[in-house]
Amino acid sequence: MGKKLSVLLLALMLVVGVLAGCGGNNANNADNANAANEAANTPAAETENEGSNEAANAGQWEDGVYYAEGEFREDNAWKEVVALTVEGGKITSVNWNALNKEGGLDKKEAARQGKYGMIKAGAIAEWHEQAEKAEQFLIETQDLDAFALNEDGKTDAVSGVTINLKGFVDVVKKALAAGPVEPGPYKDGTYYAEEPDFGSSGWKYTATITVMAGNIVAADWNGIHKDGGDDKDTVSKNGEYGMVEKGGAQAEWHEQAYLAEQYLIETQDPTAITYTTEQGHTDAISGVTIHVVEFFTLAEEALANAK
Repeated sequence: MGKKLSVLLLALMLVVGVLAGCGGNNANNADNANAANEAANTPAAETENEGSNEAANAGQWEDGVYYAEGEFREDNAWKEVVALTVEGGKITSVNWNALNKEGGLDKKEAARQGKYGMIKAGAIAEWHEQAEKAEQFLIETQDLDAFALNEDGKTDAVSGVTINLKGFVDVVKKALAAGPVEPGPYKDGTYYAEEPDFGSSGWKYTATITVMAGNIVAADWNGIHKDGGDDKDTVSKNGEYGMVEKGGAQAEWHEQAYLAEQYLIETQDPTAITYTTEQGHTDAISGVTIHVVEFFTLAEEALANAK
């Protein structure tokens, strides 16, 4: 009897030990699960998640230089162009401009020189001033939807801007969709040079060169007269210079100057031209019979500051 009781007590002790062991394992598993959940919700984990989100936002666009051009509009002579720089996935610089189908100055430079004249037409600011505000707004918001354009392409979101921004938004979208481009050899900016003296004809030539994304996008060859008055381009367009009528030329001065400007834009190099006479004529540009050495010499001088 005593032996049986001893065996029974021993069996009961073994059962209790097993149950205690099982209960302890369940408790440990629950504690481990709670600890894992708590760790996942700690500030460190939240910070890590926030860092991942910030990294995703910061990498919205590939780093590099972007460039795009629109099309010449039917209602005016301009087409939109833009150059962007992306660093750390964010837009850090924006240069919105427009090129004229007749060549010459870009829209910003024309506005700076008072040749676009929006204030005279009743605007609150010149075009280049409003363009710069739109550029800054994009840098601050990093969001084209933030412009909230109406049907006329205008917005109330950007203070001090009343011009149509649709072309700007469209060309930025085009640039970002296309991806980074290989920039050209020049530094972005507008470069100017003029002859030191007036020639025997009374004119002194000038050259204004605009670089975007490292490439020449606009070139203006013009002249200043010693007696003042309109520049040579304007005098020619007004018919006052009269190369065709008076001199029997095949085209007016401003038309031939345009062809020289386009040649520079195509070659991207003011030294990439050969002259056939000591006066600086060339056979390299079809339709040009005037001497062009003055323009390409000045362009080379201006671009010396762009390297």
